[in-house]
Amino acid sequence: MKKILITGASGFVGKNLVAELKNQGYEELFLYNRNNSIDELEEFTKKCNFVFHLAGVNRPNDEAEFMEGNFGLTSILLDLLKKNENKSPVLISSSIQAEKNNPYGKSKKAGEELLFNYSKDTGTEVHVYRLPNLFGKWSKPNYNTVVATYCYNIARNVEIQVNNPETNLTLSYIDDVIEEFIRALNGSPTKSNDYCLVPVSYSIQLNNLAEKLLSFKESRNSLYVPNLGDALTKKLYSTYLSFLPKDNFSYDLKMNVDNRGSFTEFLRTPDRGQVSVNISKPGITKGNHWHHTKNEKFLVVSGEGLIRFRNIDEEEIIEYRVNGDKLEVVDIPTGYTHSIVNVGETDLVTVMWVNESFNSEKPDTYFVEVE
Repeated sequence: MKKILITGASGFVGKNLVAELKNQGYEELFLYNRNNSIDELEEFTKKCNFVFHLAGVNRPNDEAEFMEGNFGLTSILLDLLKKNENKSPVLISSSIQAEKNNPYGKSKKAGEELLFNYSKDTGTEVHVYRLPNLFGKWSKPNYNTVVATYCYNIARNVEIQVNNPETNLTLSYIDDVIEEFIRALNGSPTKSNDYCLVPVSYSIQLNNLAEKLLSFKESRNSLYVPNLGDALTKKLYSTYLSFLPKDNFSYDLKMNVDNRGSFTEFLRTPDRGQVSVNISKPGITKGNHWHHTKNEKFLVVSGEGLIRFRNIDEEEIIEYRVNGDKLEVVDIPTGYTHSIVNVGETDLVTVMWVNESFNSEKPDTYFVEVE
């Protein structure tokens, strides 16, 4: 296993990188942060055989700190590696802002040039990544990315500001970034001329980003699960959940309760149906209806039940006895009137999936006794 030096180890990218390196069994990690001294950094540069240089300044109080944090520390790091005759490969996290003529971009560009010159002088392998806007867990609101700021505020009922709504953002997800960094660590970076890149990125307008994140909050009320088949939506949803306040991980569901028990919708989707939880008290029968196209799956998770079927044009009754001790799914075919009876002495708890979310204008439900 390589001995790895990581500067900026407690930052957004660094924290995610350290966590994954530990997952993969790397044990000798030299973590350098603002609280460490230059003497400690020198000791690290004596021992390491790969460097992730992630430390930098995004939003300083003084513009001069851009050059100090993004160029100055890079210069110190490379001087120490040269002093200790350490030709470990160096990966630096730069920014697409390096292409722009602003204080932050200039400081990132200066750091890049320093690294390229260092490579020419020493023959050391270097990997320069111009990263786009990053998002994911452990990012900082009002610092790292607009995604973090929006997620943080929306999760706390704070109004978000959408300035220049048609602005196009290029985003990369932190897990994709870390996956690419580990490829570089293993000698297989994704190259584009002199630079390296994260091969997975996304483009989205600012107003569409805001709408999508707001829909995640609303999903607790509508019960609609986001379209997680879309990769960007999946990654944004995971990011949004990571920003939930610690006292707001849970939310209530509307329970439809009567003397027979209860029926509670859990999840809805536009194309994969809905999931509900049905609770029946002992001796209670529910159902006695059939559907043209709507179909269901019943899964008894607690108690003892009897699921009964009858093709509406026939007299034969089919029965399935089910219980929570042996989980089995029972399909409810179309054209069969069906019921579920609690034949036990405790509440019967059934998870029910139906292939379409309930539509009161077209319920496709017709009451006929199984008998």
